[in-house]
Amino acid sequence: MQSISKKKIFFPINEAFRKYLKLYEREVKLPLTYQELRYYEHSISVYDKEGKDTLWETVFYSQSMMGPIHAGLKRIYSILKAGGDQTAEEHLHIERIDYCTFGNSHPFRIKIVNNYNEVYDYFYIKVADASRIYGLELEHILSPYWMNFLIDGNTLVEEHIAGVPGDQFILHYLDRLDFNPKRIAKEFVKFNERCFVRLLGDMRSYNFIIDITPDFDDVQFRIRAIDFDQQFYEGRRTLYMPQFFKENRVFVELAMKHLNAEVVKQYQQEERALIARRLKVQRHRIKDLRDVIMTDRVSFPEKVQQLGDELAAYYHDPVFSRCKTMGEIIERSLKRLLVGSLR
Repeated sequence: MQSISKKKIFFPINEAFRKYLKLYEREVKLPLTYQELRYYEHSISVYDKEGKDTLWETVFYSQSMMGPIHAGLKRIYSILKAGGDQTAEEHLHIERIDYCTFGNSHPFRIKIVNNYNEVYDYFYIKVADASRIYGLELEHILSPYWMNFLIDGNTLVEEHIAGVPGDQFILHYLDRLDFNPKRIAKEFVKFNERCFVRLLGDMRSYNFIIDITPDFDDVQFRIRAIDFDQQFYEGRRTLYMPQFFKENRVFVELAMKHLNAEVVKQYQQEERALIARRLKVQRHRIKDLRDVIMTDRVSFPEKVQQLGDELAAYYHDPVFSRCKTMGEIIERSLKRLLVGSLR
């Protein structure tokens, strides 16, 4: 059973990282801050269709605050989705603002609705934790997925990532006869490899989603992370490998049942090759991020030493043991990937 730190420490964004975020247009001026959203008057619990407490609360503001807050949220949505164009704001309304009482980031979830067709969307406002933002940036650069997020001071705005949460997929979708279990197993192997290479931790089933796409002759599956709080923070190597969490056991069993060792190695190598290609394409951006992260403090010395020692033993590579920051560890991990792609 894995052991995650009960309360992850939030790390501030240092000046070098803030310059990077401005350079790549992640940091912009927003009309509303996370802290301002905390001034709600009261809240009610949100329950799911089965009557279970979701650990989210719908919050309510005073009449004097509600107008400016709703206007600010619509403007944030315009900046996030339309580059700041305000044309659509007049036919949008904020239907609900929820606050999460569970986990580290205590996010606000905003439900915004188009008045013309009742189509709705979500976005999130959170505290801007440096390790989480490193996780978002590495996901943007190294994964197949575009990450849309904005920073302003200590406020982080994130686009909603659509899909079926992994724990709900296990309960309601996994045993469907039209779903090919080999494809699900394949995607989990690739997801596991991607998390390990870029050191994204705590990928329990409720921290990732399954994107289900019908194809012309079968159904395709993609697994996407939705929680980036545990980007290179913990010291244990296995915490960066989703296969070791009990919540993901059913996916591991699928892989053991339907994939042999040679096929697993093939899928792992395919994922590493794709990450190496993305590194080469984004080499200037990843270098800028590397220059920032190498000296940043986003974990504790004992965790850095433990992870370095465990990776050194795993890869038979003593360089990991000499790393003094998580930035040096991730650099070594990605450098091994690039060297391997040249063979």
